[in-house]
Amino acid sequence: MTTAERKRWHAVFRLLERDERAFAVLLAVAMVGGLATLGLVPLRPRQAIDLYSLVFWFGAYKVGIFALVTVTPRATRAIFLGALAIDLLLVFVLLTLTGGGDSLFYLLFFPLVAVNAYYFGPWVGLSAALVAGGLYTLSAWLMPPWVGWTPAVILAALVGLPAVTLGLVADRERGARAEVERLNSELTGTLTRLQAAQEELLVAERMATVGRLSLKVAHEVRNPISAIELNAEILQDIVGGQAGSETDEAKALVAAIRDQVKTLDALTEEYLTFARFPRPHFEEESVNDLVCELADFIRPIATRQGLTVRVETDGDVPLMDIDRGLLRQAVLNLVKNGLEALSRGGELMLTSRRDGDAVELTVADSGGGIPDDVGKRLFEPFFTTKPQGTGLGLSITRQITEEHGGEIRWTSRPGSGTRFTIRLPLKRIHA
Repeated sequence: MTTAERKRWHAVFRLLERDERAFAVLLAVAMVGGLATLGLVPLRPRQAIDLYSLVFWFGAYKVGIFALVTVTPRATRAIFLGALAIDLLLVFVLLTLTGGGDSLFYLLFFPLVAVNAYYFGPWVGLSAALVAGGLYTLSAWLMPPWVGWTPAVILAALVGLPAVTLGLVADRERGARAEVERLNSELTGTLTRLQAAQEELLVAERMATVGRLSLKVAHEVRNPISAIELNAEILQDIVGGQAGSETDEAKALVAAIRDQVKTLDALTEEYLTFARFPRPHFEEESVNDLVCELADFIRPIATRQGLTVRVETDGDVPLMDIDRGLLRQAVLNLVKNGLEALSRGGELMLTSRRDGDAVELTVADSGGGIPDDVGKRLFEPFFTTKPQGTGLGLSITRQITEEHGGEIRWTSRPGSGTRFTIRLPLKRIHA
């Protein structure tokens, strides 16, 4: 079989995949085949019927039904109901033209009703069987001799009872199939989530291994850093007691070394704090006092930068269970960011206020704001836009806030400054 032939057959199979198309083909085969088969039996007056032409046009009509279902799938049910009505009328016409009660074409009612009962369900099948019995009676009445009511009742019963049974079985089969499809969909979703979880677990294991290794490296690096800093300090003292141009250059180099060592030491210290986050110890403390103490601590630095520091505290803020040291560090990280944003002057504001069942600590600056592309990655560990930054300050602040059962929010507009707010519940939920 050539590739083109395989593609053609695959296209046909795809067309027949839907139940509606399969039903159209089944009904066409049953009706056209039944019509052709019954045409072989000698019947009382044929009324000049050309059965070959009839079979051909009936087949063409069924092909048209198949095409309609394929082109307009949303109208499938209405198309099939219309085809059922037309088929019943066509069988009635054949009965009338071929002897009424003596015609064998009444047998076409059986596959017609059965196939439709399978598709539409028991009630449509029963209704079609009753209509078939009525049409058979009308045909016998129009084409004497009259056969009475008994054959019509028997026909309706013989067609109706199997149709109802077949419709019930079909409904149950469709329900079971829908349940299987639902379970299969759930299983597929579960497997997908399981695979995703497995991949995340592998990534987490790798990250944990890297984290343990980097923690060890950072811990081991601290001792050489301390030694380098100590020796640089001694060297600076030695060089500081001498004069000369070369000595001045040496002093500058030693000062640069010490600055870089301090930066590296701060990075190591912040990483160790982030990686080995200390267990908080909660005690009843005053948040307002913490804010005022921080403002007094940074005011000399702000004054040298030409900045203004304002403090506003709310007298309704009660004593709270906090880890004063950790919370101070969290707010101090925000203050440092504010000071860096106001390197050219401006105002830094620290506030505390009660908001219902929570307390909000806010650090706001009048700087240039945070760009949108930076804001999306603001709390990512090691992400920083500062030349000497570690990228851990905000991550540590969020970690401390979450340890207190709170959350951190921020707002910023270009040219209007940035506002960070730590929101803490008045009553901490004990783990």
